[in-house]
Amino acid sequence: MAVAEEPGVATVVAARDGDQRALDDLVAGYLPLVYNIVGHALGGHADTDDVVQETMLRAVHGLSSLRDPAGFRSWLVVIAMNQIRLRHRERQRVPVTGPVPDDVADPGADFVDLTIMRLHLSGQRREVVAATRWLSADERELLSLWWLEAAGRLTRAEVATALELTPQHTAVRVQRVKAQLDAARIVVRALERTPRCPELADVVADWDGDPSPLWRKRIARHSRACARCERCGHDLAAVEGLIARLPLVPLPAAFGFEQPLLAGSQVGTSPVAADPVTTGKLSLFLQGTLVKPLAAAAAAVLAAGVVVAVLPSREEPVARATTTSISSTPTTTPPTTTPLSSAPSSAPSPQPPPATTTVAKPVAPAPPASVAASAKKGVSTWNFDGVGKALTDVRAGWYYNWAVHPDGVVTPPNVEFVPMIWGAKFTDDATLARAKANGKVLLGFNEPDFPDQANMSPEQALDLWPKLSATGLRLGSPAVAHSGDKPGGWLDRFMTGAAQRGLRVDFIAVHWYGSDFSAAAVGHLKNYLDAVHKRYGKPVWLTEYSLIDFSGGSPRYPSQAELAAFARGSGAMLESLPYLERYAWFALPADKPGTGLYAPGGIPNQAGQAYRDAG
Repeated sequence: MAVAEEPGVATVVAARDGDQRALDDLVAGYLPLVYNIVGHALGGHADTDDVVQETMLRAVHGLSSLRDPAGFRSWLVVIAMNQIRLRHRERQRVPVTGPVPDDVADPGADFVDLTIMRLHLSGQRREVVAATRWLSADERELLSLWWLEAAGRLTRAEVATALELTPQHTAVRVQRVKAQLDAARIVVRALERTPRCPELADVVADWDGDPSPLWRKRIARHSRACARCERCGHDLAAVEGLIARLPLVPLPAAFGFEQPLLAGSQVGTSPVAADPVTTGKLSLFLQGTLVKPLAAAAAAVLAAGVVVAVLPSREEPVARATTTSISSTPTTTPPTTTPLSSAPSSAPSPQPPPATTTVAKPVAPAPPASVAASAKKGVSTWNFDGVGKALTDVRAGWYYNWAVHPDGVVTPPNVEFVPMIWGAKFTDDATLARAKANGKVLLGFNEPDFPDQANMSPEQALDLWPKLSATGLRLGSPAVAHSGDKPGGWLDRFMTGAAQRGLRVDFIAVHWYGSDFSAAAVGHLKNYLDAVHKRYGKPVWLTEYSLIDFSGGSPRYPSQAELAAFARGSGAMLESLPYLERYAWFALPADKPGTGLYAPGGIPNQAGQAYRDAG
């Protein structure tokens, strides 16, 4: 089905300047893109309509704040991803008790079924779409963007911006999710073969029929070892070629309206008979109650002659969900996902991965009861399966997640949560009050010297600093990604300005990532910390550190043996430094490739055991 071209820069400018028809065309033109992103990311959950509406409402209200009209699409995609992450976090916070709620995806009418039906898919294209059911929530979030990139609807730069990652780390994440999608395609084929493999039938004997990452792993494991099922993967076509020419999934009829929503007249209630994408009318939103709040808000805004600058933003940065969080996903994430350190970021990353059920694994022996947690030793983390168990086992005295509250992380007794004000947009009174309520120490801005993180000049940070200081909490400097010891560097300019303005900075926070994976890395880290302390004469917190080489096109990670040796040696060294108050490894979860310490379920890997036993 043909899809209308997206409105151009001239339409964005006219809409921003108050042209009602242009605003009508702008929302109608971009609504299909947002609907497809949200639909893929949420897997057809009934919240899809609400998230689409909230995304467009925020875009309408925040349009006057858009400085670069040519960047409208990228800006809109970021708003959509923030709303998706917020909905994921809200769903994670609600305990599931009693009967299954009604507002879940209908297995017979979810986004996968709509895609197959409305695009008339068959063969391997149908299998690819069906395979998306087997992905986890964070995998679907990434897929929702990459799918549109492969189809020519988004650029790699726009995908990376929405994920709060560098293009290089985005490439790593995309390759990983493509591998998971190919595994899921084999699962779809194996289950659909008739007659079904007898051994596979035994594997899925107690399966409830609901696709999930756990069962994907179990069935894929069987398929790799089974001579009959292994053939299911022999002729898989490249997924990019299968989806390259696919159009957007057309909007459901309930999104169509005969009259322009923002024209000031009463909103129509009858669905458009023709494809709403090609009507040239504002195809907003659901009939009845869902359309009225947007209509009223938009009408009020335009009647006043101005658009209120309600900036689209997450409540908090999303906890890093990848190694550039290494994003980290503050996606926020986030955002990460993903903020990171001397290089890409995963953030508070990117978005924290949702907890997943895992296959039973051998339980690592508990640490001796006589060994107390180190008050200095900490970890950065996002919420993952077994996080509470891992926080206890690693013997950390504190942790943080780039946000102002634990955000679902189970905090064990005697482990301190330390809040952070991630960036400039989190300096409102309500967020600062939440930080004060959740901790005794406050971490300042995260990597303001890094474009993919807080991205602030020293002067901007200094202007906002009195708001952080007013909390009365003990306050750490902005944590720079690198060069904290250099004269004229970002941190040096900030500390000079703080002294000139009489602003309080109680300790220095820095990050460090070593590209030398040899035994010399411990000495390199010590030399850096010594230089930072000598320059400012204040206590130091090392709030992110590990071994990652960012010098190539994509991050290079050490082996488990190299990482364990560094964790062991650095832990002993850091405990011995008198001026170093605290340090935190990046990161506690090992649910993604990188430098994590604990696998889902709270089981330490080799590096996790070394970090646990050090310090």
